[in-house]
Amino acid sequence: MDTGGNSLASGPDGVKRKVCYFYDPEVGNYYYGQGHPMKPHRIRMTHALLAHYGLLQNMQVHKPYPARDRDLCRFHADDYVHFLRNITPETQQDQLRQLKRFNVGEDCPVFDGLYSFCQTYAGGSVGGAVKLNHGLCDIAINWAGGLHHAKKCEASGFCYVNDIVLAILELLKQHERVLYVDIDIHHGDGVEEAFYTTDRVMTVSFHKFGDYFPGTGDIDDIGYAKGKYYSLNVPLDDGIDDESYHFLFKPIMGKVMEVFKPGAVVLQCGADSLSGDRLGCFNLSIKGHAECVKYMRSFNVPLLLLGGGGYTIRNVARCWCYETGVALGVEVEDKMPQHEYYEYFGPDYTLHVAPSNMENKNSRQSLDEIRAKLLDYLSKLQHAPSVQFHDKPPDTELPEADEDQDDPDERWDDDSDMDIDDRKLLRCRVKREVDNNELKEQENQKGNAENTKGYDTAEDDTTFPVKLFIQLYGLDVGSLAINEPSVKVEQENTNKPADQL
Repeated sequence: MDTGGNSLASGPDGVKRKVCYFYDPEVGNYYYGQGHPMKPHRIRMTHALLAHYGLLQNMQVHKPYPARDRDLCRFHADDYVHFLRNITPETQQDQLRQLKRFNVGEDCPVFDGLYSFCQTYAGGSVGGAVKLNHGLCDIAINWAGGLHHAKKCEASGFCYVNDIVLAILELLKQHERVLYVDIDIHHGDGVEEAFYTTDRVMTVSFHKFGDYFPGTGDIDDIGYAKGKYYSLNVPLDDGIDDESYHFLFKPIMGKVMEVFKPGAVVLQCGADSLSGDRLGCFNLSIKGHAECVKYMRSFNVPLLLLGGGGYTIRNVARCWCYETGVALGVEVEDKMPQHEYYEYFGPDYTLHVAPSNMENKNSRQSLDEIRAKLLDYLSKLQHAPSVQFHDKPPDTELPEADEDQDDPDERWDDDSDMDIDDRKLLRCRVKREVDNNELKEQENQKGNAENTKGYDTAEDDTTFPVKLFIQLYGLDVGSLAINEPSVKVEQENTNKPADQL
């Protein structure tokens, strides 16, 4: 296991990084409905800018492998995933009770292809984490991801599946500590809630607080039990500008990196904190927003960049295009190239837009108080936590065809979290248990039972992936639970008769 805090081989901040970029051409076709502010079309606009600025040729471009049911169930309840898979606009009127139970219908509407949309954006984030875990890139990008409000058993704030939690769980297979940073204008409540009681994931959210969705993220919400001081919240008021934002962001994040020493960083780059956002009330420029990406990149730690909010879609595309350039270490020129969505960016047709002259309601005194309080919280963390265990969950392999379809003889319970190799191993051990029991009966008949001794392997490595989620993450894995075999393995006895060996 990585001990955390390792620098990338790419060297100092000015050196280009190896970047993996995840994009599905179909993602822009999903439609939340007329008048809904969330528009997946913004991802397609971003991709078009990247193509015409020539940035795609500097990256590995991957189509994400869709997340499977069992991948989503690593965090989400199986009945919730089953509901998302089966609900359609045509059948929703017959499932009003379920719609209410899972908070689907208003902010989170049912639309054509809903489950495929969830599989796509979650697959991109988990795929990025897998690439980082295998050391195949320094930075992974999935602008379709970053849906930070989704909970274990319900949708929330335009988010159905929490791809961020799934990606962090993947990163935890390789890294002892993972840092999550959220610069969306809304509090990253779903991610904070998932890791509120663990010291292996630190969550830091910069957000508008006070009579604003989702209403959580008070500065005094700092985590619980082992997770105390591992959740940090930076509550901000309307109109915050670049200077005020980085007066907080840089010293706080610098101290977090120094004290927590993460092995990997996940940065949610919600663009609704930009000036002029349809739902937002901050006053950040695109360069000010991207400065957060540049700063986190400078620590040379494996970095996963995700999207999030952002409802003035021309500015969302501008922002994420520019931040892709920051990730690559490429300066993107302001004059926009001709492309299929060129008319969206008139009348100036430039990448950057000037912030407004709105009032900054964040006084220097209030910023000083916030900074001092959060730095005080961080001073209580004397050392980065260390995780001691002798095994880890099996690494997620790079996507291939589903083994259940390839070999019907190797089928297993879909809810099981064990790999095929683990299943073969388990069957072998169960078979050995039967054989050994027969040997034991024969020996008992001959009066030689005292020569046989066994040891219990209930903590067998085949069951460890399930135990990890229960013991370390504090999550109810629901359908991931399996019946542990009580397997006895006989020690070899050199005194056995030859016909029994």
